[in-house]
Amino acid sequence: MFDYAKKIREYRERKFLTQHELAKILNVSYVSICRWETGRFEPNMETKKKLVALFNEIGMKLDD
Repeated sequence: MFDYAKKIREYRERKFLTQHELAKILNVSYVSICRWETGRFEPNMETKKKLVALFNEIGMKLDD
């Protein structure tokens, strides 16, 4: 299973984004970003697709 918690934080850190900034990009609350990064929840399918597109933009692969 793909670990979204680590990947979301890694992406955010590579792009020098705050949780608030990433939340705005994804049109979600910063609380959602926090919950995803701590592994308490996973993003819904629509948001997962957006995340994969963002990851691909910087050459970040799901299995890295």
